[in-house]
Amino acid sequence: MTTTDEWLERYAAALGVDPPSAEELNDLLALAGVAAHASERTAAPVSCWLAARAGLAPAEARKRASELAEALAG
Repeated sequence: MTTTDEWLERYAAALGVDPPSAEELNDLLALAGVAAHASERTAAPVSCWLAARAGLAPAEARKRASELAEALAG
C-alpha cells in the first residue's frame, strides 16, 4: 500500500504542484477535523477544497474554520 507521503507526492506531481509541507499537512488535517466535528463528516474534504478554491493557506483556513465552529457552538 502507498503511504500518505508517497500518495501526496505523486498526486501533487500529477497536478503540477508541490506537495504540502509537514506544517501545511498538519493544518489541513486540523481543518478537516474541525469541519468533521462541527458538522457532518462529509464537510471535512469539501472544507479543504473550499479553502484551496479561496486561495487560503492551510493555517488561515484552519483558523477560520475554528472561529466558525466556535461561533456555531456558542
